[in-house]
Amino acid sequence: MEVPQFKYNRKSFKFDDFKKFEIFTQCSKQQYCNIYNARLKALKDHILEKVKIKWAHYEIVSLSQLCERNQNNTCIIIGTLYKHQELRSSILNELSEELQLIPQPARTNYASFKDILYLEDETLRIKLVGTHKNIQDIVTGIVCAVCGHELENGAFLVTDWCFPGCYPKLSIFNSQPLEKQGKILIISGLDLANNLQSLSINLLFEWITGMIGCEEVHKEVASIVCIIIAGNSIRGSIETYNYKNYFETKLHNEAIFKETANITHKLDNFLHSIAQCCPIILMPGEFDPTYHRLPQQPFHPCILPECSRFKSFYGVTNPWVGSINSRIIAGSSGQPIMDIMKIAGLIDISPLIWLERTLLWCHYAPTAPNTTPTYSSSKIDPFIITECPDIYFVGNMDKYDTKIYTAEEGQTIRLICIPKFSKTQTGVLVDLQDLNTWPISFTVN
Repeated sequence: MEVPQFKYNRKSFKFDDFKKFEIFTQCSKQQYCNIYNARLKALKDHILEKVKIKWAHYEIVSLSQLCERNQNNTCIIIGTLYKHQELRSSILNELSEELQLIPQPARTNYASFKDILYLEDETLRIKLVGTHKNIQDIVTGIVCAVCGHELENGAFLVTDWCFPGCYPKLSIFNSQPLEKQGKILIISGLDLANNLQSLSINLLFEWITGMIGCEEVHKEVASIVCIIIAGNSIRGSIETYNYKNYFETKLHNEAIFKETANITHKLDNFLHSIAQCCPIILMPGEFDPTYHRLPQQPFHPCILPECSRFKSFYGVTNPWVGSINSRIIAGSSGQPIMDIMKIAGLIDISPLIWLERTLLWCHYAPTAPNTTPTYSSSKIDPFIITECPDIYFVGNMDKYDTKIYTAEEGQTIRLICIPKFSKTQTGVLVDLQDLNTWPISFTVN
């Protein structure tokens, strides 16, 4: 008896990379303070609109004008927050490792009850005090407005806060009917160097290429218009190694280089086979072979020669923002959110909440360049959120989590934490029509 063959055409895929984070020129002589000045300048007008509505009866003053006012008069100041943390790692840690001294103990977070919060503008800085907001909810680099008055000791007593808020949603990507948008699959943290669940990788490949499953499964797979791979595909962590002398260090580095080359070849073959039947958007991650600083640039075509030949393969930056079938999608491979969690030290706040707060702060990576390595810039801050995404994700998280966030002006955004595939064998399907999401597991029992 002949087995019936199921054949479905994959839904159409319309892709637009906004190229927001691509770097064409680099200059190591630029100072990082210019990024904060550019950030404040770009967000100041945006936050002024909210301030005039929220605190219409108070005067907006600069830090240099505070000394000319009566200290008891309530006013508004706008600037960039800086959190001084004593527990932050210092250059002494790097020197101790280089000189083979006893290193400082590693910390999972920098938060302490001794943390001090400041607000600074283009010229001055002032200490913020008050119990209206928990200092652990704040990180360095946020542009905000504070309402309060100056104290006799020169500090500023804060009675209320105002953040830029979510960017307005623009209806310029409605060229395709919603019922034809299809689904996307987002996976993160393949970690081929350390992933012991190779059967799960094979199952993912066979599922997406339609080699397994019944008619209903094939129909669902055909509705997937593309796969987004959000970082750490080659390696998901750095192996700790105790350096003893030059020769052992050299041998160790050579072994790591050869292993990385082999794993990269394995990833190239894996993506090459999938790209023949489904478009792929590949983002680099913290431990992938590319520049460590954000925004990480796309994998060089020489690293992945086989899959780079296909028009269905798109190497993009990390973070990344673009549109797929008229839906604006933005996300990162995890570094900005993980750095925020390290600075805040609040274990009871989930990564999803921090992802939501970056929308309120109107910034993809507020802790850059203070604690998140980034490129220096003199004129613009590329991480400012100048678009309202329909889907906003963060990769390489410990578990899957999601919610629909509704902003003040009615914007709806699907927030998603993508779990590490190497640990959970789980990806996330997203319906571009209604923004519903659900995890899909490739666990082999």
